[in-house]
Amino acid sequence: MKFMHLADLHLGKIVRGFSMLEDQRYVLQQVIDTAKQEQIDALLIAGDVYDKHFPSEEAVALLDDFLSALAQENIKVLLIAGNHDSRIRLQFGRRSFRKDGVYIVGSLQEACRPVVLSDAIGDVYFYLLPFVKPVYVRNFLNQEIDGYPEAVQMMIQEMHIDLNKRNVLLAHQFVLGADTCDSESAISSVGGLDAIPSSCFEGFDYVALGHLHSPQAMGRESVRYSGSLLKYSLSEAHQKKAMVLVEIKEKGNMTLNQIPFRPLHDLREIKGTYDALMQEATIDLQKEDYVHITLLDEHMVPDAKARLQTVYPHIMELRYENLRFAYQQELKRSLEVHSDLELIEELYTLQNNQPLEEEQKILLNELLEKIKEEL
Repeated sequence: MKFMHLADLHLGKIVRGFSMLEDQRYVLQQVIDTAKQEQIDALLIAGDVYDKHFPSEEAVALLDDFLSALAQENIKVLLIAGNHDSRIRLQFGRRSFRKDGVYIVGSLQEACRPVVLSDAIGDVYFYLLPFVKPVYVRNFLNQEIDGYPEAVQMMIQEMHIDLNKRNVLLAHQFVLGADTCDSESAISSVGGLDAIPSSCFEGFDYVALGHLHSPQAMGRESVRYSGSLLKYSLSEAHQKKAMVLVEIKEKGNMTLNQIPFRPLHDLREIKGTYDALMQEATIDLQKEDYVHITLLDEHMVPDAKARLQTVYPHIMELRYENLRFAYQQELKRSLEVHSDLELIEELYTLQNNQPLEEEQKILLNELLEKIKEEL
């Protein structure tokens, strides 16, 4: 049986003012084309289908177009809700969708019943586990749950999997030891109390993970994050985004292959002085990419962004890296780690060659509190 693994589509996402919808549509068409070419049996989508709980009309239409195209090719779709998705909204109409081979799971009640697909060898059992929080499992099982690892383990126990069968799991969780990137900043405690060990998944032949945007295997090659559909932050600039093609044969016999996406606009960082970058633009064949520009000029260039946009139209960020920038960063760090009173004390000491007296500190503290109340 052949299936493809995707996750973290984040349909409707806006990155630094740029809508990603057309970029997403462009890549999803590659998924459809590859699915037809490879004659896959199923597509697995491991959560964060949308970027927001209340997706835009355009994002919903894009998902509708995508699922309809796959249904026309008789390709099954197995899809779970991630932490960015509204579980209720995402699984609206799920009973009707199943007639077309689209299986959407947002509730824990559905997670314990596998979707069974068959090939020439026999049955493959797909378990669809949406994003889990301890409180969800506590309410579902009506018992105390101590943290994320126990929540996931208890849900897997409720599945009662047969270890002699071929079992596949879709899950949307943070696995201990995984690499993260900046576009996951919305995750509440990435790598903290929400982390679960990869040993939770020992009973499954393949685990299709979502939640983290960096493509990576966890513990073994068949437990992996496919990564996000596109590069959504500068920290992902050097990553190779891809769809994961899996062929599962007899139990214990499996092949994995990553098929890279060809983005409509890549995301990259370019550095140099203003004059050098303007000159390089004449030979830069990727000027339409999303770019983060770092200028090395010691002095501010008037209207630098507007002028650079004439040759690099998709500038996501422009910043300077020079002595002034280094000083500003140091000042920013100092402001972040010192209280208002400590900063005033430091300034007073520098100007008067003596520290504040205790009575002065008390008076200043009262004044600062009064100012805060009036703001």
